[in-house]
Amino acid sequence: MPMKLICTVKFVPDPDSLTAGPNRLILNPDDACALAFALAVKSGDPGVTVEAVTLGPLSVRPHMEDLLRLAVDRGTLIWDPGLEDSDAFVTSKVLSRYIAGRPCDCVLTGSYSLDGGSAQVPVQIAESLGLDQMPGVIRIDPDRFDPTRAVFQAVDETGVTTWEMAMPGVLSLTRESGYKLPYPALTDLRRDVSEDVNILTSRDLGFSADQVGRASSLTRVAGSSPVTYGEKDPKIVGTDDDGITQVVDFLKKKGVCR
Repeated sequence: MPMKLICTVKFVPDPDSLTAGPNRLILNPDDACALAFALAVKSGDPGVTVEAVTLGPLSVRPHMEDLLRLAVDRGTLIWDPGLEDSDAFVTSKVLSRYIAGRPCDCVLTGSYSLDGGSAQVPVQIAESLGLDQMPGVIRIDPDRFDPTRAVFQAVDETGVTTWEMAMPGVLSLTRESGYKLPYPALTDLRRDVSEDVNILTSRDLGFSADQVGRASSLTRVAGSSPVTYGEKDPKIVGTDDDGITQVVDFLKKKGVCR
């Protein structure tokens, strides 16, 4: 039976843009990989359905429309003023309630977001839904991914390991997975999907005003600062024994091999 996949996505400020604003948003890289994998599964089986759901302001609606032009079957935007200033706990609570009401064989998420990096939302969604969850997924075996189980590889500080998880479950991918979103067809670029984004409020999901927003959030932002990246120091090595030894030593230091 074709799978029903739900991808939770988030649009974040473009770190390469010097100008902030709703038009300077990008799909979070980890989330893009999760959606790319889902669309790859669909390309191999047209019966597969892919839904993208996000919690955010109305300004991200054009970005959701772009996802519909990539063969995403359903795009849902959850928004209302009461959700502003919600923390990860409230975000996961709202997304979980929505997902619980949808047919779903697997929830695909990113592991981290560029504007947060705490990785709380995916695991909290899994906890709310009573599902298993795995972060750091870098590859999912397409031949062993079905409504009953998923076989995949995940990376952590000890290296790369292979896992099998019963479905439904929550798989959280990283940008290191390398899954790439397809390019839209020219006909899809011209397709009007402005009315196809499903917009819901927290009230539509049965939440009262005191259950969402800052009032029910368990955390507060104490401060923020831009992410800075150190200068890279590339090193070119040869294909001789010395070069191979340097590469192996580097991989061992990073925990990729032993």
